[in-house]
Amino acid sequence: MKPEDRAFDRRHIWHPYTSMSDPLPCYAVIAADGVELHLDNDQHLIDGMSSWWAAIHGYNHPILNDAVCQQLKKMSHVMFGGITHLPAITLCRKLIDITAKSLQTVFLADSGSVAVEVALKMALQYWQAKGEKRQRILALRHSYHGDTFAAMSVCDPQNSMHHLYRGYLKENLFATAPALSRFKEGRVQENWDEQDISDFTTMMACHADEIAAVIVEPIVQGAGGMRFYHPDYLKRVRELCDQYQILLIADEIATGFGRSGKLFACEHAAIEPDILCLGKALTGGYMTLAATLTTRQIAETISLGEARCFMHGPTFMANPLACSVANANLDLLAQNHWQQQVKAIETQLWQALSPLKEQQTVADVRVLGAIGVVEMKERVNIAEVQREFVAQGVWIRPFGKLIYLMPPYIIQPPQLRQLTDAIVTILKRVEGKAYSAYRVE
Repeated sequence: MKPEDRAFDRRHIWHPYTSMSDPLPCYAVIAADGVELHLDNDQHLIDGMSSWWAAIHGYNHPILNDAVCQQLKKMSHVMFGGITHLPAITLCRKLIDITAKSLQTVFLADSGSVAVEVALKMALQYWQAKGEKRQRILALRHSYHGDTFAAMSVCDPQNSMHHLYRGYLKENLFATAPALSRFKEGRVQENWDEQDISDFTTMMACHADEIAAVIVEPIVQGAGGMRFYHPDYLKRVRELCDQYQILLIADEIATGFGRSGKLFACEHAAIEPDILCLGKALTGGYMTLAATLTTRQIAETISLGEARCFMHGPTFMANPLACSVANANLDLLAQNHWQQQVKAIETQLWQALSPLKEQQTVADVRVLGAIGVVEMKERVNIAEVQREFVAQGVWIRPFGKLIYLMPPYIIQPPQLRQLTDAIVTILKRVEGKAYSAYRVE
């Protein structure tokens, strides 16, 4: 990349969660293949992030490439209003087949955040159609559900990145987050403590008449802290929603399609949501696409309301290119190689990262499925730590106090070892006098 291109990028282009006056460093990627990102200086980086948890089959996959190329020869896009097409029909059929039996209707949207918006609108229209004024959502502390406005309104109002918008957002209800649980080989290690659900139970009892829905990230609270919690908590949430006849929305945008060791994280608790949000890995990281699934009963109730339809319709809804690559992605998942891949990743992550718990600067180490988390006691300096990772040939992007891995499922043991070795190396330096260079003062 030419120096003038880098300068233009730094001066004029916003990147996620960064400043225009003092932007974080950016590394120029010119190609990607397998689990490697190719930089413009001929350096190759092993990707530990799956491009924000989406590229589960890696990059430049021949089957996914072919799906896009074949569809491109037919049509890249067509409006979905009054028109349908086979890629969308095939995708919706597959989603209905692999998700909970009760989920029989599918709304295809643009992104995970929009899928959450759609879910919240479904819940509100459902109660409107039933003649009840339920307009609040109950969520959990440490939750994260997206960057659009309704999605932000159900993110933790104090600890999330959206606290700046307090006063503009609808005031929803938040229960104390579940306690952290440790998993080993996919099994929770702690006994269930009923006290963990007490605040949630109280909130439900006090506000049942005004709550339209409960929204949770099943088992794994993602960007709110990479927190794993007990499956029995989720079971009790389902039971309380049934008791008070409140809808349950499961946000599986980060956890869906095998990341937690189950195809969907709800399976850890053997529960079915009333509304399910999917995204990220839906297309294998190729294109932006999301889905919101719900029951026939909810869909038909919405149709009885004032609008006589569900009031949402993105321009690029059910984009044929995205649907086609999603179909190919789900076909790859259906081969069930992901189960062995994720289990192997989990075992290797635990063996490599768990000893780090003994270091003084480390608060906790957590592993579940293809997710490995090292939580530091202090916030890390993202720019400095990432510069070190790149120097070691890996792409790992920390946030807050967390250094974590969510690699593509196809990663091989030596490649995963290079990722974990890089974290171990960094933390050895952190333990020494150089720690001040790696933390936020």
